[in-house]
Amino acid sequence: MVDVEQAEAALVEHYPRLVRLAYLVLPSGRSRGRRVLTAHHLVQRALPRGRTPAPVVPAQRTGPEGDPGYALVRLQVVRTALEAGLPLRRRAWPKRAQLPPLLPQVWGLKLFPRPGGADELALDQRLSALSGAARAAHALRGLERLPDGDVRGILTAAGVADADAALAEADRVPDAYRLLDSPEFDPCSLQARPTDLLRRRRHGRAALVACAALAVCGTLLALPGDGWGGDGPAAPPYARNPAAQAALDPAKLTRVSPTAWRTSARTDFSVWPARGDRTGDRALLRRALAVWARPGGAVQVSATPGTPTGGPAGPPRLLYAGTVDTARVVILYDGLRIARYAEPVHGTAGAALDFARVDGAGRDDAGAVVLSRADGNVRYLTAPWVRGAARRDLRAPDTGATGLTLTGGVTPPLAGPVQRPGPCSSWSVLQLTDGKGTRLVTDLGELVPARLTAGAPGAPRPASGAGALRTWAPFACSLGALRSAGVRTVNAWAFAEQPLPGAGRDGSGSGTWVCTRAETWRGDGARVLAQFHTPGGRFGAVAATAQDVPACGPREPRVLAGVLWKSGAGSRYLLAAGSDGIASVRATGGVEGSARGRLLTVRAGKGARAYLEGTLENGKPVTGLR
Repeated sequence: MVDVEQAEAALVEHYPRLVRLAYLVLPSGRSRGRRVLTAHHLVQRALPRGRTPAPVVPAQRTGPEGDPGYALVRLQVVRTALEAGLPLRRRAWPKRAQLPPLLPQVWGLKLFPRPGGADELALDQRLSALSGAARAAHALRGLERLPDGDVRGILTAAGVADADAALAEADRVPDAYRLLDSPEFDPCSLQARPTDLLRRRRHGRAALVACAALAVCGTLLALPGDGWGGDGPAAPPYARNPAAQAALDPAKLTRVSPTAWRTSARTDFSVWPARGDRTGDRALLRRALAVWARPGGAVQVSATPGTPTGGPAGPPRLLYAGTVDTARVVILYDGLRIARYAEPVHGTAGAALDFARVDGAGRDDAGAVVLSRADGNVRYLTAPWVRGAARRDLRAPDTGATGLTLTGGVTPPLAGPVQRPGPCSSWSVLQLTDGKGTRLVTDLGELVPARLTAGAPGAPRPASGAGALRTWAPFACSLGALRSAGVRTVNAWAFAEQPLPGAGRDGSGSGTWVCTRAETWRGDGARVLAQFHTPGGRFGAVAATAQDVPACGPREPRVLAGVLWKSGAGSRYLLAAGSDGIASVRATGGVEGSARGRLLTVRAGKGARAYLEGTLENGKPVTGLR
């Protein structure tokens, strides 16, 4: 099964490749600008809505062809691109892919790929003469380097009635696969030209008259009392009561002394002082409070799962108000949530409001807040007790940390752990040092970074030590599957070492079993991954995943998982391992076998599926993660 998070990671990592594939499959009869936007639209809509079946892929395979998430997204792109090329019928409802894309949209510009040479033009003309299925076959052969058997399977799964006919039709195009990598067919490298300027001028005059009329109406609405004219992009007030009005008064914001954290019984967000160069900007603070209480329709509002987005019950605490890069940012805290309001330096168009749940946060969890994200970089606002900050690559445990200069508690731009084209080669984390130790946090696309730990579930420790860094290195990129899930902490626990079959013959050595458990701020929704790493491998392979289970946690500090493994000699095995306390392991179903102790190695066939059962030393049963 493929989770939507796994599919999203594959889509983001291979986005240019998927958009080029969609662009090649789409018919060339439409304008190049519309074809570009349609290709982006189809790829951005290719995510599944939930868990989706995927074929079993050997753990040793690398690259996108071995990624079930990529295979699933690629199939959806081919299917919708073929649907988009179908003609509309009078007596049938149009398919969603046949409709013009709502997003992305570009106003005032025409976008199209850079032109190629005569060979590329000739190839585009030949492809335009083919059917959509034949274009898809040609693109899968040349762009994806797939054999005809795999191409036939993808076309059939995408709804092509006669895949063999499509392959035969594609054979009419000469072997010009090298040209498919040309800028002529790259919808991510574009040229821009203006649209019809005279028509835009006429439309602009009409829009100017309409805006003037709206401005007059807005002025009339703002005249009585202290209406909504000063609240920026907030919606009009719908209720009047003393408590709501007090929560919108900038003068009543709670501000904490810069030294309050030194003597307070609590060490969390409630003792953060107000920082930034606009803490006295009453107009900005008023807009931030008003938008929190009544966000207008043009305000982009986001919240971590399980976080309410209603207005504050009373005056919140001010943590930050200042100019960050090209935006004015206000960060507020009401005891339950962190709220961040951001607007452009000039005007309020494009204002955004983000929420994160932080109830029950302690010193370890309240070390930093994301201040801004721009161009793949992240700025953090650190806690007043943080003495030093540094950047560290979680994929390179033997590389030292790079120190960062804190200015008023704000870090310089730090490269975020974003998914870029190609394999995941690094994962940036923020290292924070205070008077009680060093901790690692990572940006997972939310306001509050997730804290990384390592060790047994009953006694996890910060992931900043040498041993913990080596444990995390092969599995760092799996954190991408936890983005935007409200994650509070992620713990990595190396629970078993397992000798690999044939070690004496092909030098396989031993594999490492690691269980990563992500806890959320809301308490439920914990995500568990059992992963297996072999010597010499750059990444760990996900053997099993589970949601909302106690395994690998303090309530049930045990786990049992298995994986199909192929040796260097070509033999296939089922490898299974459990944590301490498991006295025996048994496999049933597609593979039969049992072993005393917590390790099991059984020969298996290609694509075999097995059900794992274990027995604890006290006789209680344990089931394997699936």
